[in-house]
Amino acid sequence: MNLFKKLFGGTSKSAQRYYNFSVKCNRCGEVIEGRVDLNNDLSVEYEEGGDIFYARKVLMGENRCFQRIEVELKFNSARELLEQHITGGQFSS
Repeated sequence: MNLFKKLFGGTSKSAQRYYNFSVKCNRCGEVIEGRVDLNNDLSVEYEEGGDIFYARKVLMGENRCFQRIEVELKFNSARELLEQHITGGQFSS
């Protein structure tokens, strides 16, 4: 059984794989959950101070409001959040 855990990883690694966030729509107030896969969704931006990883997500709620909410996130090489910007909504706790 330990061989399978080593090959496919345990649950603790999968929790670090994703960056979860929630936003609130400015138009209707719906709270929408979003997630960034830190292994697959990031694009690299080469800057003089080091590599910066960038993700852009466009979210839309499930109600009748079709407002698009654009989220831009920047991470450092250790996949820690550096900056976050939002258009059409606000970040929710």
